[in-house]
Amino acid sequence: MKHHALDRRHFAKRSVVLRTIAMFEVTKAAIVILLGWGLFLMHRNLADVAERVVQMLHVNPEGKLTNLFFELASHASGRNLWVLALSTLAYASMRSTEAYGLWREREWAQWCSLLSTALYLPPELYWMLRDPSWLKCAVLVINIVTFLFMVGLRVNRRSTVARGIQLQSSMRTGEQPPAGTGSGVRS
Repeated sequence: MKHHALDRRHFAKRSVVLRTIAMFEVTKAAIVILLGWGLFLMHRNLADVAERVVQMLHVNPEGKLTNLFFELASHASGRNLWVLALSTLAYASMRSTEAYGLWREREWAQWCSLLSTALYLPPELYWMLRDPSWLKCAVLVINIVTFLFMVGLRVNRRSTVARGIQLQSSMRTGEQPPAGTGSGVRS
């Protein structure tokens, strides 16, 4: 009986964390859609908008990414804006789909989150070491925690499946179940 109570508590904690990550993914999707839509609507004053965004985010105005951002803003054309709009839509769709899957605790979404977070870690670590800030540090820490949580879920799932296979094979052959499978009688 105790074993089932522990499983339910673990399940509840896992659900809360997965739903928190899902909300984070939906937030990222909404921010990207709003920024993309805003750039699309304000394409005539894009250079001014780019300057305001850089000031608002307190980004180094002389940085390489900032200069690239200004360069793109000053050379924006209708075609480039459509590409940007479709790219933001694709990114937001991917993040929203992942969030839905995490909310519903789907395995494919956990794999997607694990892989996408793993892809973000090297550049985030590089940017953090190159020009440290509290925001970059917070984003890096959040993504490391998310990555470790997803790795833990996948490892735990694999060991649970392996224990289930061992239990099924021992039940077919009539052997004593392996220790730690949770199938033994408790007193």
